[in-house]
Amino acid sequence: MDQNIDKLKTTFELLPDWEERYRYIIDLGRKLEPLDDAERNEATLVRGCMSQVWLVADDEDADNKLHFRGDSDAHIVRGLIGVLLMIYSDKTPRQIADTDIQQVFADLNLEQHITMNRRNGLYSMVETIQRHAAARLNASS
Repeated sequence: MDQNIDKLKTTFELLPDWEERYRYIIDLGRKLEPLDDAERNEATLVRGCMSQVWLVADDEDADNKLHFRGDSDAHIVRGLIGVLLMIYSDKTPRQIADTDIQQVFADLNLEQHITMNRRNGLYSMVETIQRHAAARLNASS
């Protein structure tokens, strides 16, 4: 299992209730690498989110790993971006493709504690990340 996913699961298990888990998620969002204003554009805007969400893939890595950065105008969504970056960032395209995100979300019990609209936005972000990984996989084959 992935160390970052294990860390997320352990942290969620140690927090006594969902109010504390929400605080942790929001704190993850506060720690995101900032995006430049120029990076907040149509090309990086994630469609399907209630809030404005931008995801940037820095894929010029010698180890063939994708590094993601993101931002949103909503605190909880920034935190959800932080969760996704813990899961997906600095992984190879194959590792990203092989991640069973539905199982990860089930293990975190995340989907039961966010609204349907937030869940749809979360999966839009996942799809954006997976598209970047698939494009890299296709380019290398």
